[in-house]
Amino acid sequence: MAEMNVQEKGGKKKGKPKKMSTRVDFTPMVDLGFLLITFFMLTTTLIKPQTMEISMPAKDKVKEEDKTKIKASKAITIILGKNNKVFYYFGTRENNVDPATVESNFSPDGIRKMLLDRNSEVMNKIDELKNDKLKRKISEDTMKVRISRAKGSKNAPVVMIKATNEASYKNLVDVLDEMLICNIGRYAIVDVTPYDLGLIEKKNL
Repeated sequence: MAEMNVQEKGGKKKGKPKKMSTRVDFTPMVDLGFLLITFFMLTTTLIKPQTMEISMPAKDKVKEEDKTKIKASKAITIILGKNNKVFYYFGTRENNVDPATVESNFSPDGIRKMLLDRNSEVMNKIDELKNDKLKRKISEDTMKVRISRAKGSKNAPVVMIKATNEASYKNLVDVLDEMLICNIGRYAIVDVTPYDLGLIEKKNL
């Protein structure tokens, strides 16, 4: 609040203006400051961070017999190349025959469609669980547990992501987003091999 204090000395004299001193009271500004601080504290706690969880492998050495064996029919290898190019193939080399390498892209009809087709069994199971949750047949916690089991089942695909030196970080983030969109529960980022680079070179010829 602004206050005006008038000081009069002696009697009134004609022709001379009155001298007035002003004083501004900033006490209400303290209350306003605390209100703003409280507002920002509440709004920032309501904002959820947009992060992606990645499980990193343990540093402990694992024995060969303890390693998880991956079925060739469930294995998918995705290779990130230069100029936003992405390649994939199924299985591994068998009987001296290389797997067919397919060039794709990040459009909905590209790498995503392939992942959804290969993961159709898990996707159907997840849809059933969500419908049961809507009909209140199961609780939300039960649904989450069963979805996690479905993603890690033996029939679920296993995706190996390999990035070449010419690949961009954006492409790596994009393919990780596709893992979440397509509900791929088992995937890993591994080093690209000379064999993989050879498959890409043959595809570009």
